[in-house]
Amino acid sequence: MSNLSRILWLSIYFGVLIWSGIAPKDGLTWLLEVAPALIGFAVLAFTYRRFPLTPLAYWLVLMHCVILMVGGHYTYAEVPLFDWLREVLNWQRNNYDKIGHLAQGFIPAILAREVLLRLEVVRGRGWLVFVVLSFCLAVSALYEILEWWVAVASGDAGVAFLATQGYEWDTQSDMALAVLGAVLALVTLSKLHDRQLAARDSRAIVAK
Repeated sequence: MSNLSRILWLSIYFGVLIWSGIAPKDGLTWLLEVAPALIGFAVLAFTYRRFPLTPLAYWLVLMHCVILMVGGHYTYAEVPLFDWLREVLNWQRNNYDKIGHLAQGFIPAILAREVLLRLEVVRGRGWLVFVVLSFCLAVSALYEILEWWVAVASGDAGVAFLATQGYEWDTQSDMALAVLGAVLALVTLSKLHDRQLAARDSRAIVAK
């Protein structure tokens, strides 16, 4: 990314993080929800020089971080915009958490695709799609298991973290949305991602 893009990225990340941490609905729930965004930032900072990603990947990660921070501030079951949508669209529940789980497949799909292609782990594009989708489903399943563990360990805060809102098929629908998000990412962003990967490779050749 350019210097301007980095400044903008960091400004958005820390601006939303600070807002999110000011008087959140519940402190422990905020920490649980925002922790992946904090860990993700640490990983990106550590790998920035050794394994810089494409601009697309960085902006997608930022989008996911914002989703997590908003959910952490209000709790996923009480995001005001989706309370309003629940009334307007006659939903039975606040569906903001479903946006988070859709993103849980959409963003990791491009990250996994980038790593697999750049490290030449997968050669055939058919196998690439299969491995990316499998990876995203595995990430979603792992997250559901972690949610279960946290809910058991933390009591009331865990209930807010789970955000099931009494929906008995919440786990299954979350995983289905993650796979759907991964499919949508591959269908809509693969060509753009390929162009950015090619541009990065060209710059690397010139630098040598």
